[in-house]
Amino acid sequence: MRTYLVTGGAGFIGSNYIHYMFQKYGDEIRIINVDALTYAGNLENLKEVEGRNNYTFVKADICDKEAISRIFTENEIDRVVHFAAESHVDRSIKNPEVFVQTNVLGTAVMLNCARAAWENPDGTYKEGKKFLHVSTDEVYGSLPEDGGYFYETTPYAPHSPYSASKASSDLLVKAYMDTYHFPANITNCSNNYGPYQFPEKLIPLIINNALQGKKLPVYGDGKNVRDWLYVEDHAKAIDLVQEKGRLFETYNIGGHNEKQNIEIIHIILDTLQEMLPENDPRKEHINEGLITYVQDRKGHDRRYAIAPDKIKAEIGWMPETMFKEGIRRTIGWFFEHEEWMKNVTSGDYQKYYEDMYQGR
Repeated sequence: MRTYLVTGGAGFIGSNYIHYMFQKYGDEIRIINVDALTYAGNLENLKEVEGRNNYTFVKADICDKEAISRIFTENEIDRVVHFAAESHVDRSIKNPEVFVQTNVLGTAVMLNCARAAWENPDGTYKEGKKFLHVSTDEVYGSLPEDGGYFYETTPYAPHSPYSASKASSDLLVKAYMDTYHFPANITNCSNNYGPYQFPEKLIPLIINNALQGKKLPVYGDGKNVRDWLYVEDHAKAIDLVQEKGRLFETYNIGGHNEKQNIEIIHIILDTLQEMLPENDPRKEHINEGLITYVQDRKGHDRRYAIAPDKIKAEIGWMPETMFKEGIRRTIGWFFEHEEWMKNVTSGDYQKYYEDMYQGR
């Protein structure tokens, strides 16, 4: 049975990845989920899998070398999928040091512990061991509005403390591949959306605020462009890179769904109106009058767009979910999980760990 160590598995993308892997492989694999359960880590995301015999949760910080080393010592880890990161740009602007600590030092600890566990005395590595570092397209900086795409060869030009910390962690992984011939891959993905996303991010924030009749904040003129990727498509890509990707390579994962932020908001409002029952009183206040323009974010990149040509050519992956379908799925999920959203926005989700694991 192959054992996966997933860092940050209680977060948005990590939890979706774990769900996907169990749906695909069932009892053929084992997953150890390591998460520090900071504000965005939510064990309620994994209620459906917590009873599985082949799933284990470990509360630990990736910067804690002793805790991470113990996991490698006590388990024969075959694959590492490294999601764990501070990821919200606004938070990085207010507190950059936390991002450097988690994203840079934490990645170094993960690399060192994996290398110590996997390296043979002659400098080679045990067969079948792989480390996948999950990163972002924000490391490439910003694109002009009138065209161009990010490729794996695009020079790094990060503009926020968040993207600078992720660029630093990418370069650490690259250095380990070059220096130690460490068996790793890097993926750089575009903006994800879908179930379990923490509501400080644009799409769940707009859905939640619109349903409550609250203002919908829009940075600047609202014309910043992002390339949106449905989170399950991302999970499929990560699995394919681990199975078919060439070692030491970087693969860009993009959604081919470029949208302006203001366009996203209009689509969400229209889709909510379509999906809510006719007699739902919330339909009355869901309109463009909720849109409120606010001062632009510092260092706000104008446009991101990824060309997933390499991953398509080498591995055969392409995004399957176009935005109109993905946003309907996402809104449908939030309709079915109103208690989840209530717990997240009230902070009650943080009690779940104590209720489930305290005293075990």
